[in-house]
Amino acid sequence: MTVKESTAAQKNKSKLLVYLVDDETHTVLDWAASVMHSDDTYFQRGQRLARRLGAHYRRDGLTEFGFWTPELAADVIQSERTLELEILTPLQPLDFRQQSMAQQTVTFQRDRVPVMQQGEFVWAVVAGVKPGNRNQAGSFYWLRYIDAEDRLHIIRDPLAYSLPYGVFAPAEVYDMRRLQRQRKDLTYFRRSAAPKGMPEAEIPRVPPPTNILQIHVKTASAEGTLEGLTQVYQRISEKLAKGELLTPGEEIYAGYDAVQLLPVEPTIEYRREDTNIDHEFFAIVADDDETGTDQPGPLTITLRKPNTQNWGYDVPILGSAATNPAVLGSLRPDEMVDFIATLHTFSQGPIQLIYDLVYGHADNQGLELLTQQFFKGPNMYGQDLNHQLPQVRAILLEMQRRKINTGADGIRVDGGQDFRFFNPLSGRVEQDDVYLLAMSDVVQDIQGYRRLLFTIFEDGRPWPEEGWEEKSTYLELVESKPGSFQWGPLIFAHNTPTLKGFWDRKWRRVCEVIFQGDHWITGCGNHDTVRRGNQVDLDADINWNLGKTLPAVLSRAYNNPATLIWVHGFSPGLPMDFLNANAETPWGFFRNTDDRYGVKVVSEEVGFLDWEIEPEVYQRSEAFPQLKGLGFESLEQLKDFAKALREAMVETDYDLEEVANICQHCLGSDADSTACEVPALEELNAPSLPRFLATLDVPKLKTFAMAFMEDGHDMCNVARYAQDCLPLTTHFGLTLREFRRARPWLRENLTGRDRFNRISDDERTIFYGYRIEPSPPEDRSPHEVVMVSHMGGKPMTVNLGDWLQLDMDDWKIALASPGLKPQRDLKNLRAFDLKDGEGILLVPKQER
Repeated sequence: MTVKESTAAQKNKSKLLVYLVDDETHTVLDWAASVMHSDDTYFQRGQRLARRLGAHYRRDGLTEFGFWTPELAADVIQSERTLELEILTPLQPLDFRQQSMAQQTVTFQRDRVPVMQQGEFVWAVVAGVKPGNRNQAGSFYWLRYIDAEDRLHIIRDPLAYSLPYGVFAPAEVYDMRRLQRQRKDLTYFRRSAAPKGMPEAEIPRVPPPTNILQIHVKTASAEGTLEGLTQVYQRISEKLAKGELLTPGEEIYAGYDAVQLLPVEPTIEYRREDTNIDHEFFAIVADDDETGTDQPGPLTITLRKPNTQNWGYDVPILGSAATNPAVLGSLRPDEMVDFIATLHTFSQGPIQLIYDLVYGHADNQGLELLTQQFFKGPNMYGQDLNHQLPQVRAILLEMQRRKINTGADGIRVDGGQDFRFFNPLSGRVEQDDVYLLAMSDVVQDIQGYRRLLFTIFEDGRPWPEEGWEEKSTYLELVESKPGSFQWGPLIFAHNTPTLKGFWDRKWRRVCEVIFQGDHWITGCGNHDTVRRGNQVDLDADINWNLGKTLPAVLSRAYNNPATLIWVHGFSPGLPMDFLNANAETPWGFFRNTDDRYGVKVVSEEVGFLDWEIEPEVYQRSEAFPQLKGLGFESLEQLKDFAKALREAMVETDYDLEEVANICQHCLGSDADSTACEVPALEELNAPSLPRFLATLDVPKLKTFAMAFMEDGHDMCNVARYAQDCLPLTTHFGLTLREFRRARPWLRENLTGRDRFNRISDDERTIFYGYRIEPSPPEDRSPHEVVMVSHMGGKPMTVNLGDWLQLDMDDWKIALASPGLKPQRDLKNLRAFDLKDGEGILLVPKQER
């Protein structure tokens, strides 16, 4: 294709490598005008326009840019030169694998290109832009303009494909067509998707998996990246293909046919409140406007690799189509696709990839990054998103489309109950279920092969009403969208199975799972429930049958063989486990992305030290290096101060200045313990305290909080504990998952021939039941399963034959919890003893 150049571009071609292609830009404007004058609804127009927003490297070598700029629509622009597309192209290779704390200084070529404005949109087709790929950096871009008061404003791309230096840096132009052509799982999509041209009504939906493993990328491998996780799965795949045994540290990943990642959208970034630094990881060396060098030409920029740590739910929304650079060892979008392709080509059969999408709210940092039209007001997380504005709605769905086009098989919609709006027609706040269902119907397109994705909704309405846990049915969306799944009541609610009698008190919800849970995500351990386990009061009635220490109790509560047996081996629905629970490693809510609320978060997470960390773990040489560097040589020292800090924060209503003053008064060189305002501080043993506490101020409080967050996060990495995984425990879990995968009919609800009940008294709780396959193949008899699990309390003698009216001579043990020895403990199936946390699965002796 021949590129026609504008007269100005032709005159300056000898000087300019990057320039606006005038007639191609007008072609885009003409198309946009035709969309705006079409008979489509506002939302339909918005969807068509959203497809072309952002940066698209075209087959003809040109790059097309589009921005939605409603904030400029009513402004009086002083001249055509005030609104420009700034393009920054590196003049030397970038080191994408630099250490996170190192920095590199790179020379960029800066070009400014005029854009063409049309109503609320600006467009430009530009020649000379360098696209990024696996091996090289592309050009970076954003819009900039000068307002009437000579203030510089930056407009970033919400729909960027690549943000290697975070949300405050410019986006990178990326060759997405090349990425998709080179992916190694195209055969998988040819088999599972509809080819281009097939009617919309015939586009297939990805079927649900049998079980799911939830993974937090930053703590799931030694590297804390998608590359590291890819290496884990490649190694497991190769070993299984060769018939080699897995190590216990590998078994915790295996036996699942789906992986759900905690959110991998870009998260908020650490920005000190006392500075105006915009770019933590991408910084222009000097203020160009002050030095007089604010002109096209060479420009020096310092780059640091993003090192943000976050569990993923603190998102500014901008860049949600891209992957968080902090989980990319290479900072290349290809890394995400490589991981997905590794799952899809797994030697034992494809493993599905499920994204956890956070589009129900935005962190307050989003206010700095997106036009105000994206938001409709504050909420407990930050900001409510304005889903009802047609163009915002269209852009959010386009973000999702670009995200799933990396190759995902399913989505989990976070916080469905948060998608609410005030309906002026009814005068009520209502759920935006139309939008939620639209998320389920976004069509994936991989090289022309199209699919609808398997969908999970997390929705606890009527949250946040008082008593919501008991009121919620967890059924609204699966009833509105047949075939979808919702988080069920046991995995959604703030479960505390560390407490005595927990499962007896949950009996009503357990029965709901058993008899109507075929479209629920089931289980007990996930990123949120384990975190809530850290918050259980130490004076509570703890179930010490699970362990001798608090960490042992918590680890066993969320990786309880008895629970796993009835969830995976008997219950309907779709079981999900959490990798950190499988490995029985620490877990908590840690983020090094928050200057303003960091100390508050730490004060609320103090329970992590009681519930997750053993004293001998703290004493390991590699553990908690920053906190030890501050002087906290023992776990008890750290606990004492952390709990006193929590008390001081509550006492002062989280006023850091006041907390610092109180700490100085109570712990400083002139401390008067008799007049200390916080008893917990008064009781601290001053001579053993770290020296820095004597002059504690707000910056030092923030230093402590950051050290706590980063050391705590580091202690959650499962690679630290791979050698500690117990073979009996990990092999039991893997065998149990394989048991379920061999019996997909277990997903269905119980029928009239099935039975489920409990033995419950003041001393113990036992779950037991019988199931039979409802629709077996014609060439064999139906499969049957008998289950019994001791869910808490004193030991009990089990008499399944009497309880279920079965001849136990016809049954054999399929699986017993770790520690139970069939030849010793279960040799007589008519009567045997079970202790808290133990259970077995039985199948007929004649079963093949």
